[in-house]
Parts: sequence; C-alpha cells; structure tokens
Amino acid sequence: MTVQAVVYREEATTEYDDLEAALAADGTTWVRAQETTTAERETVAEALGLHQLAIEDVVNGVRAKTEQFPTYSFLLVKSAELARGEATFDEEVIDDPIGIFVGEDWVCSLAPGDDAPIDRVWEAVGRGDERLLHRGPDFTAYRMVDVVVDEYFELLDRVGHLIETVEDDVLVSTEMDTLETINGVRRDLLSFRKLAWSMREALSTWARGDPAQLQEETEKYFRDVYDHCVQVVDLVETYRDLTTGARDIYLNTLSQSTNEVMKVLTVMATIFLPLTFVVGVYGMNFADSPYNMPELEWTFGYPAVLLGMLLVALVMVWGFRERGYL
Repeated sequence: MTVQAVVYREEATTEYDDLEAALAADGTTWVRAQETTTAERETVAEALGLHQLAIEDVVNGVRAKTEQFPTYSFLLVKSAELARGEATFDEEVIDDPIGIFVGEDWVCSLAPGDDAPIDRVWEAVGRGDERLLHRGPDFTAYRMVDVVVDEYFELLDRVGHLIETVEDDVLVSTEMDTLETINGVRRDLLSFRKLAWSMREALSTWARGDPAQLQEETEKYFRDVYDHCVQVVDLVETYRDLTTGARDIYLNTLSQSTNEVMKVLTVMATIFLPLTFVVGVYGMNFADSPYNMPELEWTFGYPAVLLGMLLVALVMVWGFRERGYL
C-alpha cells in the first residue's frame, strides 16, 4: 500500500487500513503516503482537508518552503542523494520532495516518489519509541526533518572524499578526466547549495516557533535541526572553495607542464638554428667563379663542417645547462 496510517499513544501503536477510522481514533495519527497516484493524493487531501495548492507544490517539487493554514502547518522538505542521472552516467544530486503536514493531533507525510529517509522514523513508531509516543505530531515532524538533514551530511561526506581524491590528482596529473571530475563536483555542489539554502529558509520559521501547531517544548528541536542545516550550508561553501582551489591548481599545473614542453622545444629550435644556417650556406653550390667556397674542393671539407656543427651544438647545450634551461 502506498497510503498507510498509524495511531500511537503513550502505551501503544495501532495500524489502520481505513484512513477515516485512523483519524477518528484517540491518539496521534500519522498518515504516510508515498509513491502515490493522483486519486490517492486526492483521497488523503479530502480526508485531512489539505489545500490543493500545497499538494501541487509537493507533486511539482518546488523549492523547500513552509506555509500556515487555519487548521494545519505545511513544510516542504527535499531529500537528497548522489545517484546516476537519467541523461548521464555520472553521479549527480537527485532530490525528492516530501510534504509534511502538521495538524492538532495528526501528521501527514506526502511524497510523489520514494520517501526512504522516513522509514527510520516509521520503524521507530512501530517499535514503540517512547520519545515519539510521548510527544505530539510536531515532534514526529521534527524527527522526519532531522533524518532528511542527516542525509545531507552523508552526501557531503561522499563529496568530501571525492574532493580529497581530486586534490591529490591535480598535483600529479593533467589529464582531462581530472578537470571533468572537478567540474562535476562543482555542479553537484551548486545544485546542493540551492537545495540547502531553501531548506534553511524554510526551517527558520519553525525554529522561531511561528506555526500554531508547534509546541513550545518542540521549538528547541527545530532550532537544533536548523543549526544543522546552517552547518550544511557552511560546508557546501567550504567545499566550493576547495574545488575552486583544486581547479586553479590544475590549471596552474597544466600551464606549467605546457611551459616545460615549450621550453624544451625552444631550446631544440635554438640549437638547430645555427646548424640550419650552416647547412643553408653550404647548400649554395655556385660553380665557375673565383668567389665560390674553396671548402667545396677540400678533401676533408664535409667531415670538417659536420664536426664544426657538432661543436656548435655541444657548446649551445652546455650554455643552456649552465643557465638552468635544461
């Protein structure tokens, strides 16, 4: 089933197949809807009195946000993971929207796709976690937001390890694959930065205790998860700086490698320049004139010119070595 309901009290939890019966039971009701169809979303919205625009925000996956309604508060969060994209074989940041609705004695998690991070909270309710059973729906909403933000740190850990590998590679390699990896990490961080910034803004409202359904004792928990989100944003900015530095190091290494190649080619061209001049001079074989080169008639003229050219080349090589060019 994609729509599930559980009612929990201080002493027990009970699962319901009938949504109306779950809402009528005593205790806190959690309606979990994942990978839902349009008809299922309409059923949940009608049973809980959810506004259609809020449902559309969840389905369309807009940026993280929060809104207040007369009988409930709405918080849209984004779960994130590194996975292979549909149009590329490289890993990229994939986000999934999860809508959290908090009423007086009920909470609803609505996701058009998979809401895997919510499994941990759902299992905690199922095994009778006292920290959940003794608190209201606002604390359950906090726990759902908390596990989503915790996954941000796991994602950043993977990105951090990748950045460390890139930083080692840029010092010894000038392969294009290294630059492509750097650019890929920068794209992922840019996408994740947009997600984290919107999450921070949305959570700031709950950290201040603005929603009417948020109990005073739960505010500190939302302040804590807000602080975690701020830390995520700071880490993203730090990693962006690191990738920018790695790219600069790569470009400097590539430029230095190019300069080394150009220096060797310039030295070789300089060595052959006088030799080419000598060959050009002795290539002018004019005949029947007293001004022609007498060396053309010498018995050892050819070996003497080759030996002279070799000496010139050796002297130039020695001179370049003395100046540190080679």
